[in-house]
Amino acid sequence: MYNILVCDDDKEIVEAISIYLITEGYNVIKAYDGFEALEAMKQGDIHLLVMDIMMPRMDGLRATLKLRETSNIPVILLSAKSEDTDKIIGLNVGADDYITKPFNPLELVARVKSQLRRYTQFGNIEKTDETEGIITNGGLVIDDNAKSVTVEGEEVKLTPIEYQILKFLTQNRGKVYSTSSLYESVWNEDAIGSENIIAVHVRHIREKIEINPKEPRYLKVVWGQGYKMEKVD
Repeated sequence: MYNILVCDDDKEIVEAISIYLITEGYNVIKAYDGFEALEAMKQGDIHLLVMDIMMPRMDGLRATLKLRETSNIPVILLSAKSEDTDKIIGLNVGADDYITKPFNPLELVARVKSQLRRYTQFGNIEKTDETEGIITNGGLVIDDNAKSVTVEGEEVKLTPIEYQILKFLTQNRGKVYSTSSLYESVWNEDAIGSENIIAVHVRHIREKIEINPKEPRYLKVVWGQGYKMEKVD
């Protein structure tokens, strides 16, 4: 059973979300501001966090930023604001997804399932054959058994969604993917409003794998067309 932490200063929203998640078989832990959410993270094994942005004492953005210092669990942010700038800020502090209020509870449940699926795949560290699941491109090495990434021998820490994007592009190096096709391939859902989401995640990946992110060796933009992983000897 997965433990889902739901955090919102509106207790009615917390209760409504909890009902739907419990119906799906999840165990729900409740919090009502960022401080309580961080404390709940210390107390138990949490697999995913659904959190509002606008809250007293500590808002969702600051709580996510603090959480990312120690944990890579999926974070879905909730907000009454729908502007792209707010979504980008949420992704920049480390959120994996963003849903605008009011939302369809069934959509939220679907996104929870999708994020948990990626997280559990990312967290599968059981080894099989040492040579299986190794994807290399120059000095970039992805060990899909351990879900680890190294560049020139140095380990790189990625979130689950960053890992999935990097893995997909590396497996298909040399091919150009538009924003929508890359989103649909990794998220397995229609690419609605995906351009900024992809751009933010790609920038984060570049900052972690490139010596000079402004002159990338691996992950490149093909202007007007999309993104590709360059073939590197």
